[in-house]
Amino acid sequence: MADNYLEKRYEETLGSARPKVKRVGNTVDSLLLRSRSHRGYNKNYVVSRAELERIVGVCTKLPSGCNQQVLRYWLVTKDTGADRVLPLIKVGAALPELHLPLPGTEPEAFIVCCSAAPEGKLVDIDLGIALQSMALKAVEMGLNTLMIGAFNREKLREALALPCEPLMLLAVGKGTDRIELVPTAADAPRAYYRRGGVHYVPKVRLDDLILNHA
Repeated sequence: MADNYLEKRYEETLGSARPKVKRVGNTVDSLLLRSRSHRGYNKNYVVSRAELERIVGVCTKLPSGCNQQVLRYWLVTKDTGADRVLPLIKVGAALPELHLPLPGTEPEAFIVCCSAAPEGKLVDIDLGIALQSMALKAVEMGLNTLMIGAFNREKLREALALPCEPLMLLAVGKGTDRIELVPTAADAPRAYYRRGGVHYVPKVRLDDLILNHA
C-alpha cells in the first residue's frame, strides 16, 4: 500500500479542503524497503557500543505480551567478542555454495537477544517485534542488519558467559550487498538467489496476501 493512501482517500471523500501536510523524515515504507538482510559488511566501518545501545533503545518503547518484558540484550563489538561469535553462526543457508559471508565481509558487531524466562509463544512474539524494530532503527541510523537464528546456543552462551538463554542474534554494520525485491506469486518458489552480483529476494504480491478480495 502506498504510504500516502490515507491522504488520497481523505481527499477523494472530503475534497481538497484538508490542509496539505509536508512529510518530514523517513516513512515506515521507506525504512522497510531499505531494511534488507545483509550478509556482507564493510570492515572499514566499526560499529560502536553507543550505536548498539541506540538500537536497543527502541525496545524500551515496544509492546510486550502480557507486558512481561523478559527480553535482555548482550552487546558485542569488534573489540568485545565478535571473534568469539563468528565461528558459531551460519548465514546464507539458501546459497551454501557461496560460503557466506565472503572472506573480508564478516559482521563485527552483534546484539544477542536473550530471554530471562523460558521460551514460549509470548516470548517469541516479543522477539519478532524487537528484532524488526531494532532493524528499522539501524537503517534509520544508516546501518544494516541480519537476523541470525542458525547458531550454536550452548557454545555461544559459554563463549560470552551469558546469564540467560540466547534466542537470536542481530548482526549490525554497513552492509555491502546489492539487494532487490522481486514480486512473486504465493505458490512460487521463495528462496533468495544471486545473479550478476545482485541479491534477489522474492516477496509475495499484495493480491496473494489478501484472502478476501473486494
